[in-house]
Amino acid sequence: MPLIPLSWLADHVDVAPGTDAAALAAALVRVGLEEETIHPARVTGPLVVGKVLTLVKEEQSNGKVINYCRVDVGEHNDAPGTGKEPSDLPSRGIICGAHNFVEGDLVVVSLPGAVLPGPFPIAARKTYGHISDGMICSQRELGLGEDHDGIIVLTKMFPDREIPAPGTDVIPFLGLGEEVLEINVTPDRGYCFSMRGVAREYAHSTGAAFRDPGLRSDLPAANAAGFPVVVKDEAPIRGRVGCDRFVTRIVRGINPAAPTPRWMVERLEMAGMRSVSLAVDITNYVMLDLGQPMHAYDLAAVEAPIVVRRAQAGETLTTLDEVERVLDEQDLLITDSPNGEDGSRIIGIAGVMGGRYSEVEDSTVDVLLEAAHFDAISIARSSRRHRLHSEAAKRFERGTDPLLPAVAAQRAVELLVEYGGGTADEAVFDYNELPAATVITYPLAEAERLTGVSHEPARQRELLETIGCVVEGTDSDVSWQVTVPSWRPDLVGPAHLVEEIARLDGYDNIPSILPAAPAGRGLTLGQKARRWAAETLVQAGMVEVECYPFVSDSFDRQGMGEADPRRQALRLRNPLADDAPLLRTSVLDTLLDVAGRNVSRGMPAVAVFEVAKVARPAGTVAAVLPSAEQRPADEVIAALSAGTPSQPWHVGGVMAGTATLPGVLGTQRHVDWADAVEAVRRIASALGVRVEVTRAWDPAPPAVKGAPVPTPATDPVEVAPWHPGRVARIFVRSGRDLVDVALAGELLPAACKAFGLPARSVAFECDLDALIGVMSASALQVKPVSTYPVAKEDVALVVPANIPVARVEQVIRQAAGAVAEDVSLFDIYEGDQVEEGFRSLAFALRLRADHTLTAEETAKVRADIVAKASKTLGASLRA
Repeated sequence: MPLIPLSWLADHVDVAPGTDAAALAAALVRVGLEEETIHPARVTGPLVVGKVLTLVKEEQSNGKVINYCRVDVGEHNDAPGTGKEPSDLPSRGIICGAHNFVEGDLVVVSLPGAVLPGPFPIAARKTYGHISDGMICSQRELGLGEDHDGIIVLTKMFPDREIPAPGTDVIPFLGLGEEVLEINVTPDRGYCFSMRGVAREYAHSTGAAFRDPGLRSDLPAANAAGFPVVVKDEAPIRGRVGCDRFVTRIVRGINPAAPTPRWMVERLEMAGMRSVSLAVDITNYVMLDLGQPMHAYDLAAVEAPIVVRRAQAGETLTTLDEVERVLDEQDLLITDSPNGEDGSRIIGIAGVMGGRYSEVEDSTVDVLLEAAHFDAISIARSSRRHRLHSEAAKRFERGTDPLLPAVAAQRAVELLVEYGGGTADEAVFDYNELPAATVITYPLAEAERLTGVSHEPARQRELLETIGCVVEGTDSDVSWQVTVPSWRPDLVGPAHLVEEIARLDGYDNIPSILPAAPAGRGLTLGQKARRWAAETLVQAGMVEVECYPFVSDSFDRQGMGEADPRRQALRLRNPLADDAPLLRTSVLDTLLDVAGRNVSRGMPAVAVFEVAKVARPAGTVAAVLPSAEQRPADEVIAALSAGTPSQPWHVGGVMAGTATLPGVLGTQRHVDWADAVEAVRRIASALGVRVEVTRAWDPAPPAVKGAPVPTPATDPVEVAPWHPGRVARIFVRSGRDLVDVALAGELLPAACKAFGLPARSVAFECDLDALIGVMSASALQVKPVSTYPVAKEDVALVVPANIPVARVEQVIRQAAGAVAEDVSLFDIYEGDQVEEGFRSLAFALRLRADHTLTAEETAKVRADIVAKASKTLGASLRA
């Protein structure tokens, strides 16, 4: 995030007197630059100039030699009679362990009450037999550098500046007392990564006079003596050449020992950068000031011509951070040409980071400066590919001003000449293949159409020209031809110009009008059904969770077979996490881990569920991604649809531990398979759908004679992660078909162990879309509440053991007809009293009609049930 010191900003715009960081933040927020934070001053006073009057060396018992100094601090000197140590001269007594100063030197003194970076508060204290009434400061103690061997002697540190008198506040002199505003810049406004850009926005907000340092006309022209550059981009990204502007300048005879001026170091530090060397600091300063990244090379280490090209397979580069990087064929490189071999030696990744070879060193006297304009997409991809988010890359990937390279290079040359003692070489090279400026046809009515605010043509022209646009047309025209400024590559259409008009005119001027909600709309049937399902499970005591749909290969832990279709998970090309590259095919893929995590954290009872989509890629056909330059053709859209996997809504749940809370009113019960089956029944009941339950191994009864029947499971791995003998298959009837909708029951012991769950934990997973389909296909029948009494009958039928309970229940319901309000199984018997191969199933019937049923009527229902069961199933009434 850019850091904005007010003193630096004032170089380019008239900042109103009394403006602080908070006022600056408020002004920038009005034009869309969000405040991130305000960094306080590095030092708070009193911090003053002191003059050393006396210096007495005293050796301590531990062998250490300290200096007891009397320091003149002007109006802050000890007052007479305050109990301080006596002195013939007005001063303060201070203990100092450094020895790089003498009597008469001007030093920096922090007095009691000051707070130095750390924070490190200063107070008077007794030490070494004296009262030290302050501290004489070093560079590191003030955050000015890493030098801690000696204290600051102002006349030595600033030989070319007039030092203030003793007692004068030295914070402004050292540049330590300034608040710095940090702002958040959106990706489309990369020009605000510079003082130039922020100053422009401040001027837009306040109307202050803006002086654009990027518009210079006194630049030297390119000539044949310039250091040559060749661009060979044979693989442009999206048809856009990686480099269309490249300026080189040369400065000779620089003093390698020349220090960076203090004012520049202070500005770099306030902007969050450290000082390296004069040449590097100047390129960084120009980048922060103008927004144009630059690079400085040791001229003696570079061979002409510089060649800008794409990387070749297998090439590597050791960058300035001492890391060897394997280059990609899409990386744009800066190379030179040793031994006449054009572009054979790599000296940097364009716009991202330079190589270790050819960097400016302590012995460099001749410097080659580079200022270029690179394609934003190319730089962004290289930066992310190599995880090199350099300051240069941050600006290039957002789009820089293609007209700035020559201006920035000239500014860097001037600074090197002024502070490095160098001489500007007359050689100037400027590779310039910039496309024509973007011209937008702008309808004047567009602003009102998009914002609802009527702007006069004169006002629209004023605002567009304020941001730097050139407007061609009169106020009476229907549309204008608007040439966008070079520093705004984000402006590519009329809507973008309208956004700028609205932003500068003030978003507060746009009326807030809530659109009227059209009648007859609301939640769809599917949305309602999913909410009903979730509410039902919550009311049953379960907790809803939301999981990321990205999973690892957990199929083996669940015990799935190799041919299980649930193993056909879709692998993501660019996953958020390398250890979770697949899209889940089952809600349990993520829910089992969630349940296990809760158990591991001491939960005695876990009952969690999730309503979510799963991805079933079977049958999908891979499609080529279309270009975003125009609307895809219908056949391309159809191919994309065919390449999108089926994503049905499922609801799944896991229950583990105790089913009831501990207490004196009842005994604890462990969850069992019936709890999982009941959860599915509850969901179906909430949706008005009747489900039937059978064992996973039993064949389901046909819905209608001749209708297809779901195939029962034949292999235990087909029902994993459920226990093959303790899992129910749940289905619904839809016309002539039976539709499998859920599996519910006890989990495999191996699966419980793999996910850290207690033994005999249970789970269910239901195809919610299938339930909703049945629900929507048949209208929900609402029956009036009967006021007539219920008649109860029990019937026990002896049937072959291989006949599912659900089939028997179906026959009973068919025989009883409309009077059967409820049929429920309450007993199963297999033993000596029943013939081998048979079992007794006892059902409780609740019968109700539109009148009070007589004993004869209930007896007839019972007889009809026994007759139909005998004919259909070969059943008999148990004696």
